[in-house]
Amino acid sequence: MKKHFFLSTVALFFTLVFSDISYAQAIYSYKKADPDGTGKWYMGREIAHVMSHYGIGWLERSEREEEERTSMLLKNLGLKQGEVVADIGAGSGYHAVRMAPMVAPAGKIMAIDIQEEMLEFIRQRSKKLNLTNIQPVLGSEQSLELTPSSVDKMLLVDVYHEFSFPREMGLSMFRTLKPGGRIFLGGRIFLIEFRAEDPDVPIKRLHKMTETQAKRELEAVGFVFEKNLDNLPWQHCLIFRKP
Repeated sequence: MKKHFFLSTVALFFTLVFSDISYAQAIYSYKKADPDGTGKWYMGREIAHVMSHYGIGWLERSEREEEERTSMLLKNLGLKQGEVVADIGAGSGYHAVRMAPMVAPAGKIMAIDIQEEMLEFIRQRSKKLNLTNIQPVLGSEQSLELTPSSVDKMLLVDVYHEFSFPREMGLSMFRTLKPGGRIFLGGRIFLIEFRAEDPDVPIKRLHKMTETQAKRELEAVGFVFEKNLDNLPWQHCLIFRKP
């Protein structure tokens, strides 16, 4: 009886392992990589390399407001007092420190990154600026590591195209976001990506996305596309709602 149980358990284990492998192979494919890419493809798009914490200087460049109109981007979010906002791929905290006063005192910013060095930079920056409502969160490549239905809005600035597991992260975002109504801007994802449709945008090809591609990927995990706010110089501001 014990032997039969052991063999059945082993068989089940290998069935689950190979099922996971088959599932991953069905979602992702692998080809020769672009110099800026990982060689891993998802829904016809090659995934780009992640910017390391050594790129903080680029994130904090003085020209960023002029090039990206970051102040206009924050207006697009329509932030309100008391909201919980997830800044996904928060990096240096460039947007987090600007959003924190907008949702204070009851609201908070969940600054999520997979690099501890980025989170430590945010901690030191928040302390220096006396911002107490920014919570650094160490996420993983496949999960935000947050409680389901705990976030009102999500902001992703030039980061989604670098996700190593976009399908899994998309599902994690869907679980974590609160449902959104049709009138108010709660339950929304604001996906900011450099426009791949525009050859004049001076960004490497794999670090851009088309509106069509973004819609294809986010809709595949359950989000509903609402609109593209075409008021940023180089980037899409794509809004998706959790129904």
